[in-house]
Amino acid sequence: MTYTEAERLYLAGQSLGRLTTIDSVGRPQIRPLAFRLNDDGTIDLGGPASARTQRHRNVRGNHRVALLVDDMTPDEPGAIKPGMGRGVEVRGRAELTTTDVPPVNPGWFSRDVIRIHPERILSWHIDPAAPDGAARDVGQESSSD
Repeated sequence: MTYTEAERLYLAGQSLGRLTTIDSVGRPQIRPLAFRLNDDGTIDLGGPASARTQRHRNVRGNHRVALLVDDMTPDEPGAIKPGMGRGVEVRGRAELTTTDVPPVNPGWFSRDVIRIHPERILSWHIDPAAPDGAARDVGQESSSD
């Protein structure tokens, strides 16, 4: 299984992440994007006219990406680390593909998506069983923190 149950539930409850790609001269680019967590553990990201974007051009040249999905923990009794940041970071290999159904808003989003194949997952403050978080390799290739 790629994600823990806590990670899967957290990602399913979020709608916006920040995708980092690398351009042709090694500069990072980060963009907020809507995403969909697929049943197979991959993540599809997109937007309107996706194939014409810089992020698509970046992935064509360098398939290494990272997606950060985060927010603040609720400041309420019983919350894990109340008032602190929480989230999931997914590092992996990106693929440019076309889907039958866009990740969100089919009337507005393009069917051209960036699909992330996870290789390393980091999460924090989302799982009562591991409140400080966890990091692990899940794919073929791996990278360090």
